[in-house]
Amino acid sequence: MKIKWFKTIDSTNNRIARDKEELADRTVYMTDFQTAGKGQRGNGWESAKAENLLFSIFLKPTDITAENQFVISQAVTLGIADYIKGKGITAKIKWPNDIYVGDRKICGILIENTVNGHSLVSSIVGIGFNLNQLSFSPAIPNPVSLSQLTDITYDLKDELLRLLHCIFEEYDNRSDQTAVRYTSSLYRLGEPHPYIDAVSGETFTGTIRGVDETARVIIDTEDGPKAFAFKELKYII
Repeated sequence: MKIKWFKTIDSTNNRIARDKEELADRTVYMTDFQTAGKGQRGNGWESAKAENLLFSIFLKPTDITAENQFVISQAVTLGIADYIKGKGITAKIKWPNDIYVGDRKICGILIENTVNGHSLVSSIVGIGFNLNQLSFSPAIPNPVSLSQLTDITYDLKDELLRLLHCIFEEYDNRSDQTAVRYTSSLYRLGEPHPYIDAVSGETFTGTIRGVDETARVIIDTEDGPKAFAFKELKYII
């Protein structure tokens, strides 16, 4: 694993995408500040300078098919949840790959995969983890940081290494149980909550039951079970 640390960068995902032809497997780009941080659904990612963990991991897997690429999301989210558990805090995975403590978001993940035929050629795993930030913009709806939860100020370098260790522990030991453990760690699993069908715009009450083989979330509704792909479901929190 090689870590390159930047003071300021547009986006760690973007920089790795530009450099990836020259990068080795498990190269990590970390930055104190991003001018164009990327979140899911085309959203930005805001973070105070030098207070949080803003990094991307470049992976070149040789044993993951394009069909099974969601295992990267599963392993990464489980690793982050395990890191938080090590601080004495229970975290859940908000499908597909946000990390929540209670109803508050502590970590966002953006994974950008490159496939060739049936093979997964490379993966850029972008992670924004709220570590030390105590004040957030009102435009961010439900953030929380580890420091807010523990009243501890953390060393960025030390915590980056600890977090990477947990992520690679899960990644290196992924198995058939990874999907099972991912499902059991899902935010709101087995609980009725309101959601919005992003395709129809309708609000409904449903209960998350799991994730199918194509990474769609399965929700029991009044009309029976329904499967939602990424961007087809909005949580009401």
